[in-house]
Amino acid sequence: MNKVWGMRVVGLVLLVASPAVLADRADHFEGKPADTLADAVANMSEYNKQLAAILAQGALSPQDMHNVHQLTYTLENALAKIRAEVVELADVLEAVHVASETADTDAVLESGAVYLDTARILVP
Repeated sequence: MNKVWGMRVVGLVLLVASPAVLADRADHFEGKPADTLADAVANMSEYNKQLAAILAQGALSPQDMHNVHQLTYTLENALAKIRAEVVELADVLEAVHVASETADTDAVLESGAVYLDTARILVP
């Protein structure tokens, strides 16, 4: 292990072991909520940019590691909401599929509109 890497490890251990960080660990960060799919997509976009900027530095300081740790809570919230919404979206699309097989025009129109409203949040 080279000297610079060793110093980074020591710095990270000190950061993680500090009382303030231990207090944060006990409470954990909540992250920004994702109450709607649109919120989740916006949060994911914003926080992915933040993560990319940190990672682009190459060498990460203990503070960078802390920042990554903190922002992952928001990303996890966003992904959880997106996952739940995509499961529902698949059910709605299946309803469109089945309605198209049975020539149920009204159901295709209704469920198709619901599907597109949600899908367009993910893929404009």
